Amino acid sequence: MLAPVFISFTTGVALKRIVLGVQYDGTPWQGWQTQPSGKTVQDRLEAALQKFTLTSIDTTCAGRTDSGVHALEQVVHFDTDLSRESFSWVRGLNAFLPPSIAVRWSCELPQATDADQENQFHARFSATARTYHYLLYNNPVRSPLLEGKAGWVFRSLDVDLMRAAAAHLIGTHDFSAFRAVECQAKSPVRTMEEIRIERRGDLIVFSLRANAFLHHMVRNIVGSLIYTGSASKPPEWIADLLQQRDRSRAAPTFMPDGLYLAQVAYDQKWQLPQQPTALLPWL
Repeated sequence: MLAPVFISFTTGVALKRIVLGVQYDGTPWQGWQTQPSGKTVQDRLEAALQKFTLTSIDTTCAGRTDSGVHALEQVVHFDTDLSRESFSWVRGLNAFLPPSIAVRWSCELPQATDADQENQFHARFSATARTYHYLLYNNPVRSPLLEGKAGWVFRSLDVDLMRAAAAHLIGTHDFSAFRAVECQAKSPVRTMEEIRIERRGDLIVFSLRANAFLHHMVRNIVGSLIYTGSASKPPEWIADLLQQRDRSRAAPTFMPDGLYLAQVAYDQKWQLPQQPTALLPWL
């Protein structure tokens, strides 16, 4: 039996689900999600889609990013009855996007009915894990070349202390202590699969991989790890924060400048043409 498909009421043509890999510098934008100001990544991407297709198209992303937060590979999907080659979506949309936003790849997936959601790709709900990088400049003097691209701490940080502290976060926990007050997630429980902390000269790279993240979770964790790295708090303090589940006891939310949505993982059955991307060209 042939799988049913959705049909456009206006054209009678079967809809396709188009998936994009989008990279952006979040510095000039007020986050991903559309706002009345129109100064968001979603607003500019949907404006480019309208100019390229001459139709109004709504997009869905894998994970919303805040103002000033960057993406090495945000994954976005939308539905359309238009037929374009993959390279046409990339080149056509990039022609209408500002320098700070670029579509890196595209692919087409078939639509499915509501009764067959296991065979329906969704940028957010089909994701199995997400990886974020936080780039931190650790030097007594700030770097103007890294403005907006990296966080900055002038006090010397001990990477080994931060690694010992981060070890307490691995596994499935209630992350209420690292959750923004305005977070709308139904549950604070998340599974942290891996945290890597590497020093490269004056740069420290934090890489966090989890099944999902709460609002401000990465920035709150990085801020608290910096407390342990400066010896203001012992590594065991992180374990205490998890147990206390009290946001007010953890470090303040750290600056967004160095936060990058690095990768969104999916089942191989979708065969997305995802591309590994360096954090910065020189890293």
